[in-house]
Amino acid sequence: MTADTILYFAIIAISVISIILSGTVNSTFDKKSKIATALSGYDAARLILDKNGLYNVKIEMTSGKLSDHYDPSANVIRLSEAVYNGRNAAAVGVAAHEAGHAVQHAVQYFPIQVRTAIVPVCNLGSKFAMPLVIIGLLISSYTLAFAGVIGYGLLAFFQLVTLPVEFNASRRAIELLRDYSTMDNEAISASRSVLTAAAMTYVAAFAASTLQFLRLLLIVARRRD
Repeated sequence: MTADTILYFAIIAISVISIILSGTVNSTFDKKSKIATALSGYDAARLILDKNGLYNVKIEMTSGKLSDHYDPSANVIRLSEAVYNGRNAAAVGVAAHEAGHAVQHAVQYFPIQVRTAIVPVCNLGSKFAMPLVIIGLLISSYTLAFAGVIGYGLLAFFQLVTLPVEFNASRRAIELLRDYSTMDNEAISASRSVLTAAAMTYVAAFAASTLQFLRLLLIVARRRD
């Protein structure tokens, strides 16, 4: 079995794992939503923001399930309805995680600064990576093909930088909830479970993009030789 074939099957395996992990996030969220808390998701995010002096960061409701995110350009946390209004450990954990991202920006956490800086380049690279590789191979322009491989490598690098950002935001969320809220250990543990399940999807995404980068690099290098 060639290295290219091994990488191909590894990519398929990681893709299947990613699907399973996505399902795990949803099932974990639904399960931990049964653990009631006095705080709603909105309350938790607002508490963390205010305790860190981030009174100017707004919190808005958005559509979709688990569509929660922090938008640094608008200085706003957008929470899905289930998280915004939910008075349970799952909702509080997700909301606290997004507040953790806002705190990261406020304290200029280095990995999130790097991720923010490379977003435009990585978006461009990921958009044109595959077309450049395919066109380069078709016309035997290996410079063009390698440019496409580098573009895909940027996506893998972005996923790599994302890992410490997401893990750190989750760690901050749990620590801030423990410091500022009245949640008991059971609720804190439930919130951590939701965030851990979500974090694993980022690990899978990094693995998938890295394997695809290596596979494309191998294909182009082999064709050139």
